[in-house]
Amino acid sequence: MPWIKQHLPAEYNPFTPLAVTDPPNIITRYKLRQLATDPQACLAVMERARDAGLVSFSRPGVMSGQCPLENALSIQRYGDVQLSSRFLASCPLAVSSVMFVLRVQEQRGGGPLASPLARIDHLGSYACRNIYHRAQGRLSEHATADAWDIAGFQLKNGQRITVLNHWQQPPEKASWLHQTFQQSCNYFGNSLGPDYNAAHANHFHLGMRGFGVCR
Repeated sequence: MPWIKQHLPAEYNPFTPLAVTDPPNIITRYKLRQLATDPQACLAVMERARDAGLVSFSRPGVMSGQCPLENALSIQRYGDVQLSSRFLASCPLAVSSVMFVLRVQEQRGGGPLASPLARIDHLGSYACRNIYHRAQGRLSEHATADAWDIAGFQLKNGQRITVLNHWQQPPEKASWLHQTFQQSCNYFGNSLGPDYNAAHANHFHLGMRGFGVCR
């Protein structure tokens, strides 16, 4: 065990703290899962990411009510990437979202889509409701701020890419969206898009439940 701790690279060492720049692999996913039961370690990951200029957030404090929240974060932006509005996230969701956005920033399409990511348009995260707004049933991941719905992206050259309009056509934007969706599957418990059902025709649902569901 001591040899492993000393010689394994940090991103492949299950005993070292998670960094948001760690590559997607089985150890990274294991570390992400561990954060769900360790609020202090989770916040430490986010604070290191903030200190590195990768994310800006505030801590709104405990939220009471029918769907109470503890240790939630209000995400304001990801480095230079703006948001259509700030959103509430459980700390594990916040960490996964930072890692996902970093990967999207690294990818480039061809032609006009080679421009860097500038903004993410989303439909929100926290909502005290059941799945699919049903009167009966289990609470949605949104009730605990454990899911984020992304509707589209804007690049620095002004190109807009939306899930509703570009999931299938034109080919360049569709390819960019599919690649982006696949990136999300590395960091969230479940990633649901237009191919899952009609309810997700206009957004990617990125949630923390599950073990890498990617549909």
